[in-house]
Amino acid sequence: MRRIINYRKILGVHEETELRELKTVYRNLMKDWHPDKFQDNPDQKLEAEEKSKKIIEAYHFLVSVAPETREQTLAEYTETTTYSGIVDFEYKAEILNISFSNGTVYEYYGVPKAMYVKLINAETPGRFARRHIFHSYVYRSTSKQVAAV
Repeated sequence: MRRIINYRKILGVHEETELRELKTVYRNLMKDWHPDKFQDNPDQKLEAEEKSKKIIEAYHFLVSVAPETREQTLAEYTETTTYSGIVDFEYKAEILNISFSNGTVYEYYGVPKAMYVKLINAETPGRFARRHIFHSYVYRSTSKQVAAV
């Protein structure tokens, strides 16, 4: 959750910000911080490059966890979490990464360590995750591997 909060601070948006508004904020910030605006001053140009990289990263991340994005990909997410088995999972700083047998990897944010411990100790981690994780935490897809033919 800290990552989400930090990215919101970078863009100056709040939790209820919709994708349309997020896009407008992003475009305005990129206009203000585009490195090409600072051709005459190398120090400012370097600062603008760093700032624009952070803005771009924050924007893309927030788009990926936005409710509208999750709504658009809900069918694929539901299919993955229902029919694909868990291949692997790892936990670090309240972020739980779960890899599925179809090659998809999802990150879940704000997962307490106690929940991760319960997942590890569950007799069937897939069943536990379906009941307690998949629809309880903010998530985003982080990769999709191409299946071998």
